[in-house]
Amino acid sequence: MRRGSPRGPRPRREPPAAAAVSPRRSPRRRRRPPGPRRRYRPGQRALKEIRQFQKSTDLLIRKLPFSRVVREICLMYTRGVDYLWQSMALLALQEAAEAFLVRLLEDSYLCSIHAKRVTLFPKDIQLARRIRGIHEGLG
Repeated sequence: MRRGSPRGPRPRREPPAAAAVSPRRSPRRRRRPPGPRRRYRPGQRALKEIRQFQKSTDLLIRKLPFSRVVREICLMYTRGVDYLWQSMALLALQEAAEAFLVRLLEDSYLCSIHAKRVTLFPKDIQLARRIRGIHEGLG
């Protein structure tokens, strides 16, 4: 990056007088009515999020952090050789990983319901992987 421009520094422009007086908020923005904020009953917001995620087909894990993890694992198995990844390959890998995780969590939640619990414990995930076997549970 270049530090300076050949033409010299840019002259500072003063903001118009009307902008200095006007409030920062956009006139279209709705203001919250005065009074207490809306309170949801326990679990109501969680159910709302579940419905929202079940309707959508978007990926749940962000793409950039997932690609960083994939590249890091690739570095470990290739003895430090940095491979180039196509974006579609990373996307396919992410789709498969999310499908695997969602199915595993569904099965483990069934295990927790079978144990007459609502809370998902690590032992439920371990049991679901053990019931699936070596191929489905990935070792």
